[in-house]
Amino acid sequence: MKIPTTLTRSLSSSPPRFIHTSKPNLENQTLTLPDGRTLGFAEYGSPTGYPLLFFHGFPSSRLEAGSITKLAHRRNIRLFALDRPGFGLSTFQPNRKILDWPADVFEFAHHVNIERFAVLGGSGGGPYALACARVLPHEMMSAVGLFASAGPWRAGTAGVPRLGHMTAMAVRSWPAGFTMVADAMVNFLKRTAQTDVVTRYLDGLLKDEKKESQLRRGEPEIGDKTVSAEESVAERRELIFRIIFEAFAQGARGTTQEAELLSDLDWGFDFEDVDYDKVQIWHGTQDKNAPVQQIRYLNERLPHSILTEYDGSHFDLAKSKLEEVLAQLVPEAGSVENGPKT
Repeated sequence: MKIPTTLTRSLSSSPPRFIHTSKPNLENQTLTLPDGRTLGFAEYGSPTGYPLLFFHGFPSSRLEAGSITKLAHRRNIRLFALDRPGFGLSTFQPNRKILDWPADVFEFAHHVNIERFAVLGGSGGGPYALACARVLPHEMMSAVGLFASAGPWRAGTAGVPRLGHMTAMAVRSWPAGFTMVADAMVNFLKRTAQTDVVTRYLDGLLKDEKKESQLRRGEPEIGDKTVSAEESVAERRELIFRIIFEAFAQGARGTTQEAELLSDLDWGFDFEDVDYDKVQIWHGTQDKNAPVQQIRYLNERLPHSILTEYDGSHFDLAKSKLEEVLAQLVPEAGSVENGPKT
């Protein structure tokens, strides 16, 4: 495999680049890559915390990480979330491959002047975290994690939902048509998102989900309200819309391209060649978005990996296990209550 030439130079040999922490809006930052493309990113959490690079799901954007801002502060983590090409603020990259991503990550690390960091890929971002484990210098990364990751289709597609099969078929047989239909659906959602009907329907779903989640955690219930420090239902609804619409800020070309990449039988590298020690994997046994059988296949072929399975769905992990995962992935960070570990 050809290693990108940009990855051959040492971090310590390059002069520090401008750090964007002085910008008034840390959520909408960009840098220009060597080939002229724009890379969009956001920063959340503690500005002096341990750096963690988060790779968003599919289709999504850097704004996805905004939902764990409080958790990042609590865990003393400086959380960077990067838009992949074609999503959010990042320029679409024709003919890109999963293995192209580590070069962008390498340039980003130079840009914000961090020499060592942890990497976490959530859902569709999982394969990109694994690509970093394959390509980036090991000394750059203190940890690599895959959280409810998309699985390799070469393991078989039993359990993949019908929509996933239909999407994979569409993006291969008629990518232009799929893009056109997706753009039309997003535009329709934009026009109807703030209507009373849609607002009431979504708020009802969010209230029911929130109540079930709190009761599972044993939080007290008072009348129709549950005691919680989480954001209001209206704030959650607005965040969901922001994440969805930001993913399609440049249209659906990025979604079409990535749907084909994630469902390809070949991610561009053999899992047996990923010699980073160790890749940590967390997955739900009831995950309907990414069947656990695919993840077990992946784990069996990675030379150095640890798979932790939970009895839950794709989204259950994000609701109940993320803080536990971050504590395992970034123990160096410590927490605000206890202070950073030394």
